[in-house]
Amino acid sequence: MESTMTVKKKAKQIAKLLRSERPDYFYLKEIFRHLREELDIKVQTQPKKLPYVPSEEEIKNYYESVWHTQNIKHMVLIKIMIYTGVRVGELIKIKLEDVNLNKCQIKVVQGKGSKDRIVPFPNDFREVLAAYIKNCEENKNTYLFESNWKKGYTDRGIRKILLHYTKLSGMKHTITPHKLRHFLFTWMKRRGIDDALIQPYSGHDSRKSLEIYSKLSITDAQNSYNKAIGEFPI
Repeated sequence: MESTMTVKKKAKQIAKLLRSERPDYFYLKEIFRHLREELDIKVQTQPKKLPYVPSEEEIKNYYESVWHTQNIKHMVLIKIMIYTGVRVGELIKIKLEDVNLNKCQIKVVQGKGSKDRIVPFPNDFREVLAAYIKNCEENKNTYLFESNWKKGYTDRGIRKILLHYTKLSGMKHTITPHKLRHFLFTWMKRRGIDDALIQPYSGHDSRKSLEIYSKLSITDAQNSYNKAIGEFPI
């Protein structure tokens, strides 16, 4: 009984047929695309690996290490990231004038996609933030987070701060700005908050849901946010 031809031998046969044509990569790619269609072979794709999202217990332990240092600036910085889900590139551009303490809102100017948006923060956080901002105003700061040399924080600087507390809390997974963002929106989804209410302040784009999102105001989103945030782990 004749043995099945190996893949390598089959490849050599095909190469012999095509060599005279001096095929390039794109030509071969098209040939194999048509072969897949002729043989009705579906392209197999590897499932996307889900991003790591910290648990509530991990977030509690993480923030506990921040709390123990009593570094007010770091406490406010990390809580804003956790409460609002802002990207690190957006965080470093927030000015004092962008914070509305009366409405418990922060204006993100020229966020991802060069779009402005409003993000909420919890009512319970307002007093701490107000005291922090008053100190910033007395120091004549422009940005919400500045160094002692009157320079705004950098993306790299924020990441170093988060890494410092990752090590301090003894966590296995490094806490990054995006992981804090993932935690907030995953946490809200688990509490049944619809994507349409999360999107106005998350900064996510969705072409399929654009029509629905456009009808929602930040007030609708913030009402749902306020109901859920009372159970937040920190």
